[in-house]
Amino acid sequence: MDEVLELVDVLADFGLDGAFAWLLRLIGMLAILAGLGLWLFTDMGLLVVPAALIVVGVVLLVIPQILLAFVELAG
Repeated sequence: MDEVLELVDVLADFGLDGAFAWLLRLIGMLAILAGLGLWLFTDMGLLVVPAALIVVGVVLLVIPQILLAFVELAG
């Protein structure tokens, strides 16, 4: 976890924290859409893969805000 906070701190120092956050949010949205697409438009009997994609997408939507808040509190 410390390495991730260091990476976010370095990105914040260079002014790339906004771009990093939006990149993670974009990847999260794509993961959610892929999970929903697999669940709704395919005949998959096992819902583990679509559910995992949706959960990972939601996590990627929330993580940038939490990481940036930790960096602001620590720095």
